[in-house]
Amino acid sequence: MSGTSTCPGSRTGSGWRATGWPGGPCRPFSPAGRAACRRSKTEHRLMRVEQSPPASYRALFAVRGVPRLVANSVLARLGGQMWTVGMVLFVLQVFHSPSLAGLTIFVNVLPGLLLSPITGALLDRHGRVRLMLLDLTVGTVTLLVIVALAASGALTPPLLLGVVLVGSLTFTFSATGPRSLFPVLVPRALWDRVNAVDSGMYALTAVLGPALAGGLVALFSARAALLVTAAAWALAALALIGIPDPIGANAAARSIWRDAWEGVVYVVRRNATLRGLALAISLSNAAFGILAVALPVLVLTRLHGNAAQVGQAWAALGLASLVTALVVGRMNSEGREKLMLAGGMLVPAFAFAVMAYTNSLAVVIVAMLAVGLANGPLDIALFSIRQRRTDPAWFGRAFAVSMSVNYIGLPIGAAISGPLIGWSLPAALLLAALIAVLAAVSAVVAIPSHQR
Repeated sequence: MSGTSTCPGSRTGSGWRATGWPGGPCRPFSPAGRAACRRSKTEHRLMRVEQSPPASYRALFAVRGVPRLVANSVLARLGGQMWTVGMVLFVLQVFHSPSLAGLTIFVNVLPGLLLSPITGALLDRHGRVRLMLLDLTVGTVTLLVIVALAASGALTPPLLLGVVLVGSLTFTFSATGPRSLFPVLVPRALWDRVNAVDSGMYALTAVLGPALAGGLVALFSARAALLVTAAAWALAALALIGIPDPIGANAAARSIWRDAWEGVVYVVRRNATLRGLALAISLSNAAFGILAVALPVLVLTRLHGNAAQVGQAWAALGLASLVTALVVGRMNSEGREKLMLAGGMLVPAFAFAVMAYTNSLAVVIVAMLAVGLANGPLDIALFSIRQRRTDPAWFGRAFAVSMSVNYIGLPIGAAISGPLIGWSLPAALLLAALIAVLAAVSAVVAIPSHQR
């Protein structure tokens, strides 16, 4: 299915003849020809892959809209990384409840994931940029509401979860938007480069976000960390101005419910690669969902550390991931994706098992570095194989559903981690290690070597 197009000849050849006109089957001077040649601006950009520039990072950043989209991704993800660490520390500081911290992450993620088929259909129909802007606005406002309620003493656990729930309803717009927009704006020859930048910037924010959130909590308060998170999202919204926003040509021609359902069917039944990724990555994310709550508890209780050290541990993971992503991004990942995915899941399994019994912050930092070194190649393999084996016409719907199913393990892992950590912290980390091993096995078994 990968790379197919609605017009004969549109993915072969070069120049005008690649689109089938003149001299090809697409002739705009007849009704049939006009129907065959009617396509959106998005499709026209996808048809120019044969004229791609040499694969380099300079060529990538010369593509219109890419610098702004990268800036948006960095700021939005910086806010996301700060939100995860800052909100967990906020809940532990205000309510002293690991269970509530895990439930808060669960509520922040799951509702948006359940709405992902609708999200994907909207992205394909109405443009990604405006919907990303909507999500960043909602996220900023909900954080300001939480801070205001906490400052007034009116914040209760049900009220916290209610506000977080509102913010969760749109988060998949920003989570899916950039990754479905990059392959539309960027020629295929530069996909590995843009995936390396995407993964590297995610890793960079994984360095800065947790460290910044932890430092702000340690120096000021958890409320200060949430305010800076809101500011990052506001700046991310401004960075969207001027980015090309391709809109599907059939925006009003079909039922949105039908489009949403077909997106689910495409991922679950028609695309074996996306189906295999859903199993493997959701398991891997479940392990990281456990870690999201277990790591702060480990550092703060067993190691008697502080919030800044929690941030430093997450920053170690992000720094290592940044380095490997930029290095591996210079190589061609095609044909090696399954090995990179499995390796990126087995290393964390070993690291989680070590962390289950260590009493040393240095060992925790080294373990997180190891996880980061494996995570960079994993991200590039994930992004690249998903792009290569997805029909471009399905980027919005397929990516929204695929990313949401992949991500669903995170809130589930976070939700079960709270009660489990209350019983036994080592048991929680060992469970995370076991789930990571199962993820690696699934990557090898469930993902086909070639698209079917």
